[in-house]
Amino acid sequence: MKHMMLMSDSYDITCHESEVYNRLLSLDNKHILELGCGRAEKTRDIATTGINRQITATEVDTVAHQANLQLTDLPNVSFILSGAQEIPLDDESVDIVMMFKSLHHVPEKFMQASLGEIWRVLRPGGLAYISEPVFAGEFNDVLRLFNDEQTVREAAFRAVKKSVDDGRFSLVEEVFFNTPGYYRNFAEFEHRIINATHSEYVLDANLHQQVKQLFERNMQADGAHFINPQRVDLLKKRARNG
Repeated sequence: MKHMMLMSDSYDITCHESEVYNRLLSLDNKHILELGCGRAEKTRDIATTGINRQITATEVDTVAHQANLQLTDLPNVSFILSGAQEIPLDDESVDIVMMFKSLHHVPEKFMQASLGEIWRVLRPGGLAYISEPVFAGEFNDVLRLFNDEQTVREAAFRAVKKSVDDGRFSLVEEVFFNTPGYYRNFAEFEHRIINATHSEYVLDANLHQQVKQLFERNMQADGAHFINPQRVDLLKKRARNG
């Protein structure tokens, strides 16, 4: 089994994540489950490229889910309001499960149950693509002022590692890379991150100013640019008998 690392000292590439999952996965003619689809941005990319892709996309944020239900141009996508710890799909009904930076948002007490559910719904030999942000980088320095995710991100990694150590999954590949992040201004950051509907952040005037000042250190002529380190664990479902 390949060694699993929480962090890596080097990130060889900076790219959009689609380049990573399209290299690792064959998505055509597959039933794909996306857990925690948010505003369905990656859902759209997956659904509108390739051929014969059936996608089930779940979300726990009711605001985002209701917005997704209004989408009329993704006929091969079914949107479901559901948490990862109780997936409303049949056993062995999915070819690929994808989680884009959503496992660390699952309450820690449900992380192992969620990975058990992923194992349950995957067909034998099915793949789980689990993408998580690494706790590093200038964007993370801004975020941690009001939302320090170190504990939950480390818990998510431990949950993935345990599911491999327990024999549910084998580790196919672990990939470290950077993704570019961009915000036109602080107002856009505030709208997309601080005021996100899936979380409730309360910043007093002093903290708000600290966040703004640190964010604006990254401003250039056309906006704020960040390089965000990421980790993907690609897992393969193992049979009950190993």
